[in-house]
Amino acid sequence: MFAVPDNTLVIPENPALRHPVRVALEFAADRDRWRHLLRYDPDERFSALVDSDELQEIWLMSWLPGQHTDLHDHEFAAGAFTVVSGKLSETVARRASDGRAVTELHSLSEGQSRVFGPGYIHEVRNDGPDPAVSVHVYRHQPRAMRPYHLDPITGPIRD
Repeated sequence: MFAVPDNTLVIPENPALRHPVRVALEFAADRDRWRHLLRYDPDERFSALVDSDELQEIWLMSWLPGQHTDLHDHEFAAGAFTVVSGKLSETVARRASDGRAVTELHSLSEGQSRVFGPGYIHEVRNDGPDPAVSVHVYRHQPRAMRPYHLDPITGPIRD
């Protein structure tokens, strides 16, 4: 045990200082917070706003086998996403410093996360046989998606 001086102040935690992956993992673990929102849509990926404040938005997404996003960025938003259950793959597209197209494939399973920043161009998909669920954190801007297409020579081009 230790003594706390009388003049000690408790400073409230600033959520903006917590890494977005930590926020996504916290929400992913707290299923009671979003279980009532979870749906599966056979026609398109499902998403629901779980929480928001002036600093960030937290979204729940469900993915049936074969569902995916198109290639996109999130404008000026930064953040992260975590796989709650199932498996997702993320393809990141960029232009290398020498001007050629580069794509990177990341396979993600339960508990794994990815971080993104402004201008980060990617697509996410469920190529597996089972449904998947993920939690996404968007900071500095509301959730938005700007579409791109991939030129195999020069890389991503905004539509």
